[in-house]
Amino acid sequence: MAITPESEMSPEVLAWRDPEMPSVKGTEKPKDPNKGYIALLGWSVNAIKAAQNFDRRYIVVAPEWATDFCKANSIPFIAWDFIRLNDRSMEIATRLKEEGVDVAIPLFEETVEWSGAINSVLMDSPRMYGQSILFRDKALMKRRAQLGGIRVGIFEEAHEKEDIIRFMKRVNQTLLKLDGDPDDPIHVKAFDKAGCLGHRMIRTLEEIDNIPNEEYPLLMESHLSGWEFAVEAWIHDGKIQFLNISEYVTLGYSVFVPATKELESWRNAITKQIELLIKTFDIKFGLIHPEYFVTADGEMYFGEIAYRPPGFKAFELIERAYGFSAYQASMLVFDPKSTKEEVAAFFPKEVEGAKGYAGCFGVYPRRRVVSKLEMPKECVDHPYFDSHELVAPTEETVPDRNAFGTHWGLVFFFGDDPITMRDLLKSQEDLDFYV
Repeated sequence: MAITPESEMSPEVLAWRDPEMPSVKGTEKPKDPNKGYIALLGWSVNAIKAAQNFDRRYIVVAPEWATDFCKANSIPFIAWDFIRLNDRSMEIATRLKEEGVDVAIPLFEETVEWSGAINSVLMDSPRMYGQSILFRDKALMKRRAQLGGIRVGIFEEAHEKEDIIRFMKRVNQTLLKLDGDPDDPIHVKAFDKAGCLGHRMIRTLEEIDNIPNEEYPLLMESHLSGWEFAVEAWIHDGKIQFLNISEYVTLGYSVFVPATKELESWRNAITKQIELLIKTFDIKFGLIHPEYFVTADGEMYFGEIAYRPPGFKAFELIERAYGFSAYQASMLVFDPKSTKEEVAAFFPKEVEGAKGYAGCFGVYPRRRVVSKLEMPKECVDHPYFDSHELVAPTEETVPDRNAFGTHWGLVFFFGDDPITMRDLLKSQEDLDFYV
C-alpha cells in the first residue's frame, strides 16, 4: 500500500505521530521479499511495533478510526469494519490476495473468524473457515474436543432462563445432592466472546434472573474444582515449537510466566494434551491459547481454546520473561514461507531460557465511589514492581461489574522467584488503587 508523504498530511493527522514508532524513528527493519507478506487483523500498537522490528512485510487491517494514526506513522493500512461475516466478506480477502498477502493473523477474538475466511481464500483451503468457527463457538469447540477423546466437563446450550434452571438442577441431581445441601455452582459463558467477557458463575437459582435477555444464547458448564492454568503454544508444520505455561493466581485478576515448579511438573502431561488438541482440531500452524483444569485426583480437563493472543498482556509478559517477541513468534509460525530451521532458531529453551518471572495484576476498584488514583506503597515500593498502565478515574461512581467484569488497568511485576511473585500478586487483591 502507498505511504502518505508527510507534506500531504494535515496538522490533525500529524498530531497522531508516535515518536517511538520505528517507522518514525527511521529504525524499521528492512523487509525480506522472499519471506511472507502478513496481514494483522485488528488493532495493537505493540503488534505493529513488533512487525516493524521484524523482517516480514506487513499490512494492518483495522477499523476506520485507525486511519489517521496509520497515516501519521507511515503504517501500511486497510480500513475494514469487522462486523459479522456477510456477503461483503469476500471483498477484504480478494483485496488482500491482490495485494500479495500470504496470510492473515488474528489479534483479537472478534477477528478469528475473519482470519479463517480470509486464509481459506489466500491459501485455497476452504476447510480453514470451518476450523475458525470451532475456535469461536464454545459449544462446537467442546463437541469437537469430545470427539477427539479430550476430557471436558458437562456442558449444554441455553436459549432462555428455564434452560439454565433445568441444567443447574440436573447437574446437582447427578452429584447426588440432598435437600439442604448447597448447590454446586455452574458457569455460563457467551458463545463467541473472549476471556471473562460474559462469564458468570451461578451459585443460586435466583442469580439466573440477573442475566439480561440479550446475552442469550449462552453456553452452560459444570464447575470443575481444581487448578486452572493457560498455555500458549506456537505451532509450525503441525508440531509444537514453544510451549509456555501461564500460572493463574486468581482467575480474572492475576497471572505470571513461567509457572512455578509445582505446575511445571505437569509439563509432559500438558504437552501430550496439546499434541492431542493439535490432532483433534487439525492445527497446522499458528498460536493457540488453551485453558485447562487439573483436578485434585490428577485428571486434566480441557476448558477452551483460543486462536489469537491471550488477554492480560500475556505476550508482553512472555517477552519480559524470555526476551523474544511473542508477536514476532506468531508472525513466524503463521508465515507459510518460514523454514523449519528459522523457526527452531527463534525460540529459547522453555523455562531454562527465562531471565526471570513476569506477572501482572488487573485492578478493580474496591470502593463504590472513587475520586483519584493512588498507587499503594506496598505495590510500588516492592522490588518486583515494574510499571503500571492505570489512569485517573473519569467518574466518581464505580459501575456495577457485569459478570466477571473488566479491569481498569494492569500493574506489572518482574523478579527472580516464582513463589514471591505468586504471593505478591495475591496480596494486591487487598490493596486500594482507587480511593
